[in-house]
Amino acid sequence: MMALLQVLCGLALVATVHGVPVDLGSSYISIGHAPALPALALAPHIAVAHAPIIKAEPIAHPRYAYKYGVHDSHTGDVKSAAEERDGDVVKGEYSLLQPDGTTRTVHYTADDHNGFNAVVTNSGHAVHPQSSLQIVHKAVIAAPVVHAAPTLLSLGHGLGHY
Repeated sequence: MMALLQVLCGLALVATVHGVPVDLGSSYISIGHAPALPALALAPHIAVAHAPIIKAEPIAHPRYAYKYGVHDSHTGDVKSAAEERDGDVVKGEYSLLQPDGTTRTVHYTADDHNGFNAVVTNSGHAVHPQSSLQIVHKAVIAAPVVHAAPTLLSLGHGLGHY
């Protein structure tokens, strides 16, 4: 029986030493007894294939033209526009009917050499509608000046004594 107890105690001691991690506290200092050797990792060889060189396509010569107009007599919205582009040169015009009855027209050009240039013209005769409201002249009468009555000054201490 004693031999069995000694064997069990020995096994418990071995299990305690090797099986249970012991927390020795934490520290920012690491103690090492062997020099640190760099880890040597060998990557597998990867075949590198270069993409073929793609040549840029030439840019097509830019060219467009458009034109539109609106004539809404109900709302009074009357306008038109036209523009065309040939390469880097843009030319166009737009016009609109202003509230006074004149037509404002803008002719413009834009290019790399001269930048943006516009010429604004007004055509037609300005018509200002007469107001149907009558102007009433009313005499302005100043309000009477009201003076406040003087306030009596009391220097008493406010405890009910006169």
